[in-house]
Amino acid sequence: MNLQIDLTNAIRSTQTVFTEIDAKVKDNLKRVLDAYRDHRVGVRHFASVSGYGHDDLGRDTFDRVFAQVVGADAAIVRVQIVSGTHAIACALYGVLRPGDEMVSVVGSPYDTLEEAIGVRGRGQGSLMEYGVKYRVLPLTDAGTVDWDALATAVKPETRLVLIQRSCGYSWRTSLSIDDIAKIVRLVKQQNPETICFVDNCYGEFVEDREPTAVGADLMAGSLIKNPGGTIVTAGGYVAGRADLVEAAACRLTAPGIGSSGGATFDQNRLLFQGLFLAPQMVGEAVKGTHLVAKVFQDLGYPVKPLPEEPRCDVVQAIELGSPDKLVAFCGAIQRNSPVDSYLAPVPAEMPGYDSKLVMAGGTFIDGSTSEFSADGPMREPYIAFCQGGTHWTQVALALEDAVAAVGKA
Repeated sequence: MNLQIDLTNAIRSTQTVFTEIDAKVKDNLKRVLDAYRDHRVGVRHFASVSGYGHDDLGRDTFDRVFAQVVGADAAIVRVQIVSGTHAIACALYGVLRPGDEMVSVVGSPYDTLEEAIGVRGRGQGSLMEYGVKYRVLPLTDAGTVDWDALATAVKPETRLVLIQRSCGYSWRTSLSIDDIAKIVRLVKQQNPETICFVDNCYGEFVEDREPTAVGADLMAGSLIKNPGGTIVTAGGYVAGRADLVEAAACRLTAPGIGSSGGATFDQNRLLFQGLFLAPQMVGEAVKGTHLVAKVFQDLGYPVKPLPEEPRCDVVQAIELGSPDKLVAFCGAIQRNSPVDSYLAPVPAEMPGYDSKLVMAGGTFIDGSTSEFSADGPMREPYIAFCQGGTHWTQVALALEDAVAAVGKA
């Protein structure tokens, strides 16, 4: 098999979808530029304050810009949020109280939320330890939302439904914006007061709308993933209904302080610039998912989503079938990374996960996965989850090495 010819054919076959992605990038960039224009963003907004962060003009303006871009009433965007999991936890702790029920309606959530919820771990102040009830609505055998079960799943005490947009470490199709809108409608028909909360990590700017634009009450995510445009150094966001956003802010800071605190430490310019770059960077990452899917499907590996399927996030899964192939695949991605290319990924324990992980992530921002990266849990069926890629050509270069490392299925 001539691997170079196969890769060339894969690139040729994806050009039509690449053009479609570029059109979506244009639409998303227009949303960003409109918000910058409407809020008269200028160099004065790049200055910052220290200490408590009172009267930070750039931070407060960026909150309003971000809210407009995602179609939300309000947003808090803070460098003090350390990860997407932290942003999600702030939202959940902000709105849930003892006796409330939270229902995860897309199966079990991503591993790192399990300890915050209380599924794993003890004595850390999980939601369940504070008296929050928790229930999971399993996926169907086909790995999709159980729409029939969801139609009767909301109870009077169901305060919040958790909607994880991305597949996480599960072999399922990520949710489209239309899927999320349908979930919201079904939930609100049963109880209009139930909060529809979306874990939006890896989904920003993949489609032409965000969950808060189609009825979600609240959503959260990481700034060092999609919306940071590869250059934001730290942070996360919570966006949605204004009272719920403020409740989350009170958990990030303290009651009585809420969104008025949190200095940005001279990061404002990077926040504004990163959000401007985000649609383009996400578009390139999405192109990479189509290319990865096509190449590995041609090699005989199960992939999700399929090459021809629309994308709902920047994650591409490949079922490699063995631990050796998973490690070899990640090693190839690491060798083609701009940072730490000389390192060899090895499986190891990671905080928040219940099994060892192998990770390839030679990124300029630690943990961002914005440059082409891959990781996966060391458990059957040994799936590699790829994301990122600042240009699809970076993905193509890494794929040449990855294909040689793992060979045919």
